[in-house]
Amino acid sequence: MKIAIAADHAGFELKAFLLPFLTQQGISFEDLGTYSLESMDYPDVAHPLATQVETGVAELGILICGSANGVAMAANKHQGIRAAICWKVEIAELARQHNNANVLCLPARFISTEDAFEITSAFLKTEFEGGRHQRRVEKIGC
Repeated sequence: MKIAIAADHAGFELKAFLLPFLTQQGISFEDLGTYSLESMDYPDVAHPLATQVETGVAELGILICGSANGVAMAANKHQGIRAAICWKVEIAELARQHNNANVLCLPARFISTEDAFEITSAFLKTEFEGGRHQRRVEKIGC
């Protein structure tokens, strides 16, 4: 599996903790930035990541900002993206199982590093259930 990962300045430190975790899990990834704590605009990383997932360059994506709201809003502007804000393992599992979410959005200011590891692991390991959920997912796009 290849994923894309990106963060704004508020998510930079959490992203820095996640990168070695992904490597330890054997997950191939491309880091799309940001690469410092310097203030930047979250759409500048959210849109390139969403494009990679939408076009199949990456199978899944992880976006991180302070609340996760900004990156989720930007990513969800893309027709093929289903970005989910997850702050608990159970929410990450349901986002994958029922909504076929393809971008995980983490709220760096509201979760611990350990929570981020567990949420990310659950998101990456959980499969879409399909079935009755498929027709609902098909109705998401405009």
